[in-house]
Amino acid sequence: MLAVTALTSYLYCQRKLYLNYVLGIKEPPKPPLALGTVRHDTYEGIVNAEESIVCSITEKRALNEIKELYKKEFSEILRNSIRKNRELLEKLGIDLQEIFRKVWPLILKESESRAASLHSFMEMHLVYGRDLWEKLTPKIKSEYRIESEALQLRGIIDQLEIYEHGFVPVELKTGKAPKNDVWENHKIQLVAYALLLEECFQIPIKEGFVNYLDSQERRHVPINPFLKDEIKQLIKQTQLLLQNKEIPDFAENPNKCAGCGIRDKCYDEKLLKQLLKNGQNSNKTKDLNIT
Repeated sequence: MLAVTALTSYLYCQRKLYLNYVLGIKEPPKPPLALGTVRHDTYEGIVNAEESIVCSITEKRALNEIKELYKKEFSEILRNSIRKNRELLEKLGIDLQEIFRKVWPLILKESESRAASLHSFMEMHLVYGRDLWEKLTPKIKSEYRIESEALQLRGIIDQLEIYEHGFVPVELKTGKAPKNDVWENHKIQLVAYALLLEECFQIPIKEGFVNYLDSQERRHVPINPFLKDEIKQLIKQTQLLLQNKEIPDFAENPNKCAGCGIRDKCYDEKLLKQLLKNGQNSNKTKDLNIT
């Protein structure tokens, strides 16, 4: 079963994908990846903590009070995320206080946004505590795992917004946002998640969003049948590549190789031939064991 990220990897560099999946050559972690991990862990913690925050508001509260409540909780969630990833961060030479200062402005904006939305909903419906949580929409699940045998695809949706009559997948991305629309690989991920949701819940998924965290922009992605057909075709192409007995050629764009974390091994033909041979021998052994 393919991971959704394998589809975007296929379009970026087929050789690197093959080395990762078939030969087991993994790219070592880098500072941007570690930063992304802290952010994702923090947002997951935020989603998991929101029910208790909302339920603790048992009477009418001023907006500033709710903002302060969210701010305090979210600050501690970020600190816990940094503690959780401390070993990796220190290994990469990343100062723990510095990463807090870098990530906190984004988390603070998130806390203020959620507090304002909650206060508005509370004022409109005049409900508090558990009733407030039960009525509040959308509910948000974080790091939502989903897979489909029919599609032979699996993935983890960053955030899934759950409404009374449907779902909206949301991807959280760091880095620069494009001038318009979303980056192509982000669109591929969203459409793949839409296919998975449709397959699992048998309801149409008409849209998704990409939240570009650094610029605090939320970009809309309409999902249509043509995009879904493209993803189904991409799944087949990726499966065929990974079943091939030959290592794909190098990427046409040499700039992709310049910053690649497995470049040295990728150029080591002797190593790759040996890994490929070992893998083929392993498969033969598995076949003999089966029979």
